[in-house]
Amino acid sequence: MKVRIEYTYQTPKGVTAAFTSEDMEASKALFIVEDIRKMGRMKNVVFVDSHEHTWSLKELRKQMEEIQTEPHDITVYFDGGFDLETSHSGLGCVIYYQQNNTFYRLRKNAMVEELCSNNEAEYAALHLALVELERLDVHHLPVSFYGDSQVVVNQLMGEWPCYEEELTKWADRIENKMNQLGVIPEYKHISRKKNREADRLAGQALKGMEITSKKELAE
Repeated sequence: MKVRIEYTYQTPKGVTAAFTSEDMEASKALFIVEDIRKMGRMKNVVFVDSHEHTWSLKELRKQMEEIQTEPHDITVYFDGGFDLETSHSGLGCVIYYQQNNTFYRLRKNAMVEELCSNNEAEYAALHLALVELERLDVHHLPVSFYGDSQVVVNQLMGEWPCYEEELTKWADRIENKMNQLGVIPEYKHISRKKNREADRLAGQALKGMEITSKKELAE
């Protein structure tokens, strides 16, 4: 969760000036505010998130305490592949997150038969990731989604139009799931090389290798 700090600085003689910080992680913002407050010259401090929602110091402290026990700082990699010979699709997703001060990696893949193109498989892989986020009880948090499909990423960002009926249905399905979970998505297009984990999972699914794993990671 990222926020910016807005506050008024007041000198001992009562001269005031308003300051606004750059966006930063909420934990860092709290640390900075606590440090400046020691001087006794910070007034009217508030925190503003990416949706322009305003938090008081007390509210943000409470929010951060609650978040620590739930999955947060979530990054998702997704990839899908379509086999023309078999008409099967392989879906893969990798989810990195933090919970109770511990870092985790969740890997999941699946093979499906009802899709008709590689782009559909890419959308389906993202939807698979959302289902896994729902199982983790992720809700009302920002999530970064990384994929190597320019079509899917740019369509979901609204940069490219979506003319194909089936892809439009998938885009709507993704948006509805996001809204249901309260997930705030940030989409980023990456190269296939940087998406190697999800790509490998999708390939393994096409070979009939079903994978579901969760691993605790070092920082």
